[in-house]
Amino acid sequence: MKRIICLALGLAACGGGPRTENSASCGFAAIAGSNLVLQQFQKRTTVMSDAPKGLDTGLVATRVVGYGTSASLAATSPKGIVLGYEGAGFPQRPGFAVALVDDSSEALHGVLVFESDGPVDYPQIGIISTATSTLPLYAMRVSWSDVSDRKCPLIGSVPDSLKR
Repeated sequence: MKRIICLALGLAACGGGPRTENSASCGFAAIAGSNLVLQQFQKRTTVMSDAPKGLDTGLVATRVVGYGTSASLAATSPKGIVLGYEGAGFPQRPGFAVALVDDSSEALHGVLVFESDGPVDYPQIGIISTATSTLPLYAMRVSWSDVSDRKCPLIGSVPDSLKR
C-alpha cells in the first residue's frame, strides 16, 4: 500500500501544474527532443544552405544540450551569421550548433548547441562563440511538434534577465 501511495504522489508531482524548463519532466523531454534533432540532422535533406530568416539580428534563444535556454546576440558578417553566446555550459571543441526552423511555418525556434563532433561536409551558415571557444553553426528544418513539447519546449524564450 505504501508503494502505491508513493507512486501516486510521485506521479502527481510530475504530471500536473506548470512545468519549468529545469523540472525533471522537461529534462526528459529536452533529452528526447535533442536526440530526435540529432537523428534528423544526419539526414542531409533537412539541412539548409542559407541562414533562416530572423537569425541575423537581435537576441536568439539558444540552448546548450543539458542546460537551460539562454541567449545569443546575432550579427552578420561577410562570412555568415555570428552568434555571441551568453550563458552556461558552452562546450569547447568538439561541438557544433544548429538553428532550428519549423518545416511547415518556416519559423525560427532557436539554436541548439551540441557537445559532440559535427559534420565535416554540411553547409555552414556561420559561427557561434564565447570569449574562449568558437563552434560551427548550421541550420536545419524540423517538424517542431515532433521534437518539442508544448508544455516543455525544447528551446524556451530568451530569459528576461538577458534582454536589454
